[in-house]
Amino acid sequence: MIYRLLAINIDGTLLKSNGKLSRETKEAIEYVRNKDVYITLVTSRNFPSAKKVAKALKLDSYLITHSGAFIAKTLDEPLFESRFSEEKTFNIVQVLETYNCSIRLVHERFSIGNRVKQKGNLMGKIIANSNDPLFYPIQFVQSLSDQLVDFPVAAPKIEVYFSTKEEMLEVKDIISKSFPEVNIVEAYDVMFEITPGVASKEQGLRRLSDHLGIALEETVVIADSMSDIPMIAAAGLGVAMWNSPFEVKKAADWVTRSNDHDGVAYMIKEHFRKQQRIEFLRKITKQ
Repeated sequence: MIYRLLAINIDGTLLKSNGKLSRETKEAIEYVRNKDVYITLVTSRNFPSAKKVAKALKLDSYLITHSGAFIAKTLDEPLFESRFSEEKTFNIVQVLETYNCSIRLVHERFSIGNRVKQKGNLMGKIIANSNDPLFYPIQFVQSLSDQLVDFPVAAPKIEVYFSTKEEMLEVKDIISKSFPEVNIVEAYDVMFEITPGVASKEQGLRRLSDHLGIALEETVVIADSMSDIPMIAAAGLGVAMWNSPFEVKKAADWVTRSNDHDGVAYMIKEHFRKQQRIEFLRKITKQ
C-alpha cells in the first residue's frame, strides 16, 4: 500500500510531555514530506494554536482543528466549519451553569470562559500549557450566560471541566439527553468536549481526504487519545502511541514508541523509508 496522507495528533503524539517538538520529529516530518506525502495535523486545539505548531514544522497544509469543527489553511478561508448557533450555544451554557463546572467556549478567533473555583483547576493548567499564540484572546467572566445575552457567540466547540469524574459523567449524561444532536467526547477523566453533531476528528479526516482526492485506505493516522479511536480505526494504517490508553492501542494496527521517545519519528522511519516519492511512482505506472 502506498500512503499519500499522514494525519498526526498534536498533544501526546507530536509534542513531548513538556510541549516541545524534538529535532528528530522535525526531521522525520521533513523526510516524509519530501516523499510527496500530504501531512495534516488533527487536534482539539483552536486553529491559531495548531497553525503555530504547523509553522514550526514548515507545513502549509489544511489543518483539522476544534476536533473536526474547523478545517482550514488560513483563518479567513476555512475549507469546512461547523458551529452551534448563538441560541444553541446559549442554551447549552445555561444548562451547564446549573452545575459546578468550568466552561470554555472555544472560537477560532478567541475563547471565553467562566470563573469557577475547582479542585485541581484542570482548565487553568490546560490553558497555561496550550502555547496559544499571543494574538489569541482568552477572556474570563463571572457568568457566561449573562455575557452571551449582550455578546452572542456561535461556538465551534465547548469545553467543560469538573472536579471529579463522577460529576463529569453525571452532567455528560444530562447534556446527551437534553441535546441529542451534539457530539460529546471525554478528553480527560474530568473533562469533556461538545461539538456539533456533524463534527468529529474522524469526520474531519474524511472531509479532508475527499477534498484531496485521497482514499482513506491511503491514509496513516498517528494519535493517542480516546477521541482519536474512530479516526484510527477508519485509516488505512492506524497507529497508536505507546503512551495511549489500552483502548486506543487495541483499535490501532500498529503501536509506536511514546511521545517522549520520538514515537512519531520512529514510526515514520519504519513505515515510509521503503516508499518512493509519489510523483516518481506515478511516472513508473504511466510507462
